[in-house]
Amino acid sequence: MQEDNNNLSDIDIDKQSIKDNKELSFLEAMVPVVILMGLLAYNIFFVEDQEWFGGYTNQIILLIGGGVAAIVGFLNKVNVQTMLAEIWENLKSVFVPIMILFLVGALAGTWLISGVIPAMVYYGLQVLSPEIFLPASVIIAAVISIATGSSWTTSATVGIALVGIGSALGISPGMIAGAVISGAYFGDKMSPLSDTTNLAPAMAGTDLFTHIKYMTFTTVPTIIITLIFFGIISFSIEPTGNADISNLLTSIDNTFNISPWLFLVPAAVIGLILVKTKPLIALASGVILAIIFALIFQTDVLSSLSSSNFSAITTSILTDTNIATDNDALNELFSSGGMNGMLWTIYLIMCAMVFGGIMDGIGALSRITKALLSVASSVFGLFASTVISCLGLNAIASDQYLAIVIPGKMFKKAYEDKGLAPQNLSRTLEDSGTVTSVLIPWNTCGAYQSGVLNVGVGEYFVYAMFNWLSPFTTLLFAALRIKIKMLKDK
Repeated sequence: MQEDNNNLSDIDIDKQSIKDNKELSFLEAMVPVVILMGLLAYNIFFVEDQEWFGGYTNQIILLIGGGVAAIVGFLNKVNVQTMLAEIWENLKSVFVPIMILFLVGALAGTWLISGVIPAMVYYGLQVLSPEIFLPASVIIAAVISIATGSSWTTSATVGIALVGIGSALGISPGMIAGAVISGAYFGDKMSPLSDTTNLAPAMAGTDLFTHIKYMTFTTVPTIIITLIFFGIISFSIEPTGNADISNLLTSIDNTFNISPWLFLVPAAVIGLILVKTKPLIALASGVILAIIFALIFQTDVLSSLSSSNFSAITTSILTDTNIATDNDALNELFSSGGMNGMLWTIYLIMCAMVFGGIMDGIGALSRITKALLSVASSVFGLFASTVISCLGLNAIASDQYLAIVIPGKMFKKAYEDKGLAPQNLSRTLEDSGTVTSVLIPWNTCGAYQSGVLNVGVGEYFVYAMFNWLSPFTTLLFAALRIKIKMLKDK
């Protein structure tokens, strides 16, 4: 329906083409994938010093994979112009996310010097006890994400604050990030404002609210299990910061001018998102407001950073900012890399888009998906092939939108031929395409979340329970034929 498509932030469904190449075999299409995965695995398991290639190892590996894919394309009659055109389309598609990442870097720096993040930590330490912190983080992130329709906005606002609060309590950052991401992606899936929640039914051929209603059958049990999981581990962990809270509060109070008025800044950003303001405008407004509040509330902090307020603010936006306190734990927490701190993530996204663009340009993505479709003889096999396709494309194409668009187009008719209602496909696309993107380090979502929260994918992978459990839940429902709606059903 046209009204649904209006919610797709910058996605034009009609322009989402899939390149086919009859000259290319399945084995040839898999060559770049095998080499890419092999190099990444070698880097993870056998290289002790991850700083080779100047710390940009994954980026170089993705470019090597793209080079191998280009060679395969040349051998199968694909010209350079076709590959370059697909790379350009991919890079254009991540222009807005890259701008958002730069603004998130600026946001982190300005929210630090303005006292917004310290205020969140200050009041959060007094409200969120270690016993309820992790499940509370899931719920808080879920509520914000449902309201905004964006897991990215959730992580860039309350996510950063929750990691700071939890770290001060002595809770593992991996656990906190896993809780935040679980809640954020639950909300992202269930929100009618989310672009992926609009994209999946558009690809499958159903309407938005039928899709959301049908998703509740698998999504609600999964988030309940996730909350139980975090509730259990909350009582089993032994935080080291609980006894030192009074000292932490004193250190924050001595360094910053803490006031509830500082919460007007994040409230304004979330409010702008709620009224459907473009993320770039909302985040830029958050940066500007933070600068104003820094000049009003944190003149002493600005003076300690530089002799000039302008210099201190500019540095916080662009490069590293470190605010010294009398507590070592807070010194590490109250630091930011600004826009410069986002460059590693941005380079990773761009290199992933190069690899994904070449793979699409030579027809490899289409060939791999068709091979999966050809072995889906049963209803369960069709669901399993869809899940595997979404997971594979999140790793190969490095983009959650392609992980929804390509399987959606490829499997739509197969679901119809099996007599399955389209909401089965749209639900499976979200359960396996949307939520697992954050589990791939070089995927745009994995790179973004790890960069914003400053927690590696490997650290939060196990704890992002909602994300990795969702595909298993949808397969379980398919295997047991639970809530599998047929076309003939009225």
